[in-house]
Amino acid sequence: MHLLGFDIGSSSVKVSLIHGESGNCVASSFYPKQEMAIIAKQPGWAEQEPEQWWENLKLALTDVMQSSGVDPKTIDSIGISYQMHGLVLVDKNHNVLRPSIIWCDSRAAGIGDRAFEELGAKECLSCYLNSPGNFTASKLKWVKSNEPELYKRIFKMMLPGDYIAMKLSGIINTTASGLSEGILWDFRENKVASALLDHYGIDPDFIPDIVPTFSVQSTVSERAAKELGLVPGIKIGYRAGDQPNNALSLNVLNPGEIATTAGTSGVVYGVSDEVKYDALSRVNTFAHVNHSEEQNRLGVLLCINGTGILNAWLNKNTGNKAYSYEEMNHMAASVPIGSDGVVILPFGNGAERVLQNKDTGAQISGLNFNRHTNAHLFRAAQEGIVFSFMYGMEIMQQIGIEAKVIRAGKANMFLSPLFRNTLAGISGATIELYNTDGSIGAARGAGIGSGYFKDASEAFNNLTKLETIEPDTANKEAYTTAYNNWKSILTQKLLLKK
Repeated sequence: MHLLGFDIGSSSVKVSLIHGESGNCVASSFYPKQEMAIIAKQPGWAEQEPEQWWENLKLALTDVMQSSGVDPKTIDSIGISYQMHGLVLVDKNHNVLRPSIIWCDSRAAGIGDRAFEELGAKECLSCYLNSPGNFTASKLKWVKSNEPELYKRIFKMMLPGDYIAMKLSGIINTTASGLSEGILWDFRENKVASALLDHYGIDPDFIPDIVPTFSVQSTVSERAAKELGLVPGIKIGYRAGDQPNNALSLNVLNPGEIATTAGTSGVVYGVSDEVKYDALSRVNTFAHVNHSEEQNRLGVLLCINGTGILNAWLNKNTGNKAYSYEEMNHMAASVPIGSDGVVILPFGNGAERVLQNKDTGAQISGLNFNRHTNAHLFRAAQEGIVFSFMYGMEIMQQIGIEAKVIRAGKANMFLSPLFRNTLAGISGATIELYNTDGSIGAARGAGIGSGYFKDASEAFNNLTKLETIEPDTANKEAYTTAYNNWKSILTQKLLLKK
């Protein structure tokens, strides 16, 4: 039997097919080959058309099925990973009412901040483990306040993965883990966050039915099967936001384990069995994929919006893609630690939670036209991304989440030796790289939820460690000096924003 995984990102949609018994990836593909467009009608806005996700999923799935030659009848189940915090709205006929307000859109930050004040920090943190902030609930409130006629037509609100599951099955449902990432789950009462919905004046009927993260949530409909070239009745056995799913894909399920990723955005994600939260919501706590009322499994998430997107911006704008990413990495490595005084703050992709929802914009400092080259920019960018991670990891340490061993898939920024060596060098953590990604993790999750695997240990028995990076203790002082210089410039930038 085979298992399918869909990973719905904001840059692309990736599909992977794995062989259930061996766990090997049979085929994978992604679309589009260039990054998906993000609609930004105003500064701080970021939207995408949900139908675009579906069309790219179909293209990637067609590639996978044709290249693998696998009979669709052998597919046991489907798992879905999706970009977190997005808002999708549909009417009674399941038609999308407006473009999705996606994760890096910051228009609702003020709404969430006001709710945090009005409801009180103690109430919000004890119930939701976060400020309402710039999350899905606050985005829905923005729609209510600014698009009242459209709001009247809403039948259900969904997260991006819920939308894909609806397209597959014709059924609308969601998960408690997903609701928690939208600040729509009350951990104290173990139910939908009715007090926040009441405060925002949002109809609780907009919330879909709740199904377990690992379960047969629905099955592929005849209509979708015909559209996708599959067979009806394939089980949809799992769905989760991309960062909890990334942790799952690395078999990070237990307290003290840490996962990280560095694609368009970057994340450090630690699992705890105790309620931990940052009083300023600079890092956020959500229900992990294996959280239950009986067993606390909470994911403490540090998110930096501007990571790989900074590297992509440099790739595009320094000579119109004159260099490959591998060439950029090689050039960056020719520059000493500290980038000869060039410092880049990577915060150019919307408001940053780690900066208390400030949209500072990116910044390049210390540039000397007579000494510095593209190579200095490339190194300063990678150092800036790593240092933004470290800035957030220091906050995580304050609430008891310490990264001693970090697991990551060997992909995106982790393909750069400079990036991973700098992260190990400044954090002091050992980095382990594995042969997995979000779509493969979603496929394994599907096997757990459908009952194909008896448990997670069976699902991950062939997860292979590809490489281990130990901290470069010889250059610890140089990394520390560069980081302190970076942090000093960030502090000045934040003071100017006050």
